[in-house]
Amino acid sequence: MIERVLGIFLPVLLVVAVGYFFARRVKPDMAMVNRISMTILAPALIFSALASKDFDVGAYGMLMVGSIGVVLGSGLLAWPFARLLHADARTFVPPMMFNNCGNMGLPLAVLAYGASGFSAMVALFTISNLIHFTLGQWIVDHHARFGSLLRNPMVWSTFLGFLFALTHPPMPEWASVAIRMVGDALVPMMLLSLGVRLYEVRWDDWHIGVIGGLVCPLTGIAMAALLAPVLGLDREQTGLLLIFGSLPPAVLNFMVAEQFRQEPAKVASIVLIGNVLSIVFVPLGLVLALH
Repeated sequence: MIERVLGIFLPVLLVVAVGYFFARRVKPDMAMVNRISMTILAPALIFSALASKDFDVGAYGMLMVGSIGVVLGSGLLAWPFARLLHADARTFVPPMMFNNCGNMGLPLAVLAYGASGFSAMVALFTISNLIHFTLGQWIVDHHARFGSLLRNPMVWSTFLGFLFALTHPPMPEWASVAIRMVGDALVPMMLLSLGVRLYEVRWDDWHIGVIGGLVCPLTGIAMAALLAPVLGLDREQTGLLLIFGSLPPAVLNFMVAEQFRQEPAKVASIVLIGNVLSIVFVPLGLVLALH
């Protein structure tokens, strides 16, 4: 079991480490890289995975319901911690809800379960991002305009992907191959970007960062363990939901906080320290998933 868990986690950790040491040496400007990832690579990955003939909406229906439960349940469980810390809930709660299912979840799923695990984690990734760019933005800023969400490439690629998944219209093979090639670049790119972000970690707000790094995976694992039997998930989907729940806060939380000027330095500490602590919690999630 330990050997299998290490075989899944260590390749992910190695690519993150490459990004970290590259950042130490070169100190790259990741703004354009992140923009390409969010506006081109991620939408292509979401669409190609959902539009694939192998993707069955019905087969992943309860799993996607579970992901909604993990996201919302983690937020509800995290709310009292924000009050105990005397922290603004708009700062603390969203990173507890929206985890790193893109950077870390996708490679972990494919290494643990192969192609079926990858497709399922893409479904969880799309649902999490859809909630993040709607409810999540509203939590951070109650005056956020929902009309602008329709211009977000990840939102419309999600809707378009689900439309294709439900109707399966004909699409030229060359087009699907091209879109898949672009989307496949996202996973290593996001892992490298995560390594660069970890190099830039700030320890100014380390107290809230450590607590957030503990609360996020613990509430996620608790909600996944609670929901999996209620939803009647099979063994593989239960494992995927546990992996999903064990993931650290997503880097996107920092980007949203920076956009709305909602204490981005504190959110950065929560996100980045939480990702450091994933060295403990992700293997725990894998052990529970593969047990």
